[in-house]
Amino acid sequence: MTQPPVGGPTGPTDLPPAGSPAQPSPPATGHGAPPAPPEGGYRPQHSPAGPPRKRGPLLASLTLVVVLLLCAGGGVAAFLTLRNTESGEGAPDPSVAVDDFLTAIYQDRDAAKAAAMVCTAARDQDKIRAKVSEVEEYVSTYQNPRFRWDTPTVDNETGDRATVTTTVTVTTADEKIADQDLRFTVIRKTGWWVCEVA
Repeated sequence: MTQPPVGGPTGPTDLPPAGSPAQPSPPATGHGAPPAPPEGGYRPQHSPAGPPRKRGPLLASLTLVVVLLLCAGGGVAAFLTLRNTESGEGAPDPSVAVDDFLTAIYQDRDAAKAAAMVCTAARDQDKIRAKVSEVEEYVSTYQNPRFRWDTPTVDNETGDRATVTTTVTVTTADEKIADQDLRFTVIRKTGWWVCEVA
């Protein structure tokens, strides 16, 4: 028989020390056996990723984009709102607006004065000047033409919109006469403004 070494442990050396839980023996490894769990007792689902991403620059960029979109949207809204505001008071009623417009075109032949009676959405300086030039050419071509019109009649008025009609008559010194029926769309904002002539 063999004697244990003097002063050393007796018994099998692969047993756990007293007071510690017994460790199960590792399962057999082979073709059908599952892999053994790691020392901590759990199996990780995925391998740990690299260093955590920094989201500060991404959040700052997104915030900047949102602020720029809000500013641009506000600017467009302000433009569209202010674009339709009228400077001045406008006429007290639709027929006066049309009468003042016709006076500016046919008698005064003043494009700036006529434009001041047109709503902002339809105010096209080139078209108004072209109409005044047409009237001036008519005056220079025919003998002493006189322009007159019936008192403008409000045919339809609903809220802030009205339709006004009149007939402009041109009479020359050699007794030539021409009539033109006109229909105006007039709107009310800070008074009545001519917006369309047909």
